[in-house]
Amino acid sequence: MVWHGGVVSRDDRADRLGHSGCTIWFTGYSGSGKSTVAVALEKQLHSISRHSYRLDGDNVRHGLNGDLGFSESDRCENLRRIGEVSVLMADAGLIVLCSFISPLRAQRDSVRALHESSGLPFYEVHVDVPLAVAEGRDPKGLYKKARSGEITDFTGIHQEYEAPEKPDLVVNTQAVTPEESARNVLDFLVSKKIFK
Repeated sequence: MVWHGGVVSRDDRADRLGHSGCTIWFTGYSGSGKSTVAVALEKQLHSISRHSYRLDGDNVRHGLNGDLGFSESDRCENLRRIGEVSVLMADAGLIVLCSFISPLRAQRDSVRALHESSGLPFYEVHVDVPLAVAEGRDPKGLYKKARSGEITDFTGIHQEYEAPEKPDLVVNTQAVTPEESARNVLDFLVSKKIFK
């Protein structure tokens, strides 16, 4: 197979959109606020005419990854596919907002490496709250099911969450609102000169 290039460059797309494409990878416990912050950021980006798209853990399992379960190999494949899709979307010029627990550093590092090899910015945002806070929220009732044995291999209960050692940004949804957290991410993007 040979890659078939086009005539519209990444810079051409950035000039048209007013910003460069990139991926923002929100990682943290279930219930930490990853998706909520991503939704708030998407709204803020839209309000300033910046083009973004959210890839959310549950949403992609309705289609693209509907054939995958929750075994270790399926979880790795889930993130591999999302990494590939986010590279394509960032190359198209979108600001890609990815909300995935992605509990292992190696998984996140592999998605970062994929972006780096494609020359695309990748920013890891740790949505950092204590496990007790995330479990106390339990918006989907998953911790309750994990504690009762209905779910096995659940991150934080049966499986360790490996917090990022050097995230690009940390937001704490226990200390500030999702909107304030999203604004922190937006300010971070401004500092990285994503916008033209």
